[in-house]
Amino acid sequence: MSGVWLFNSGVMKLENPEERQPSKDRRKKSSTMSCNKTGKMKELVHIPTGQPVKSYLFLEQILSGLGWERYYGGDGDLVQFHKYDSIDLISLPRDFTRFNSIHMYDIVVKTHNVFCVRDN
Repeated sequence: MSGVWLFNSGVMKLENPEERQPSKDRRKKSSTMSCNKTGKMKELVHIPTGQPVKSYLFLEQILSGLGWERYYGGDGDLVQFHKYDSIDLISLPRDFTRFNSIHMYDIVVKTHNVFCVRDN
């Protein structure tokens, strides 16, 4: 499930830019960035260091420092992280090339002031 969440008059809608483009015009996504519907690339950035997240290994190191633990009890197609003192669960696709802006914003919401999403 990739795309951009739009909020209009209290209604939430997921728009997938790839569905509106002919298959020959689809852009190849980088493994560290996600493309929104305007074609701008997004990347998840660790604010304290200013480094973009380029792998799950780097992301897991940061999350573990914040108290998040790898969760091994779910779908085999997902990489999941759970925080002991919270009900939050971060679920990411096992294949990092499928990591997109929806996953990035999920991380930003659950780790306040540690990550941001920016245009590349």
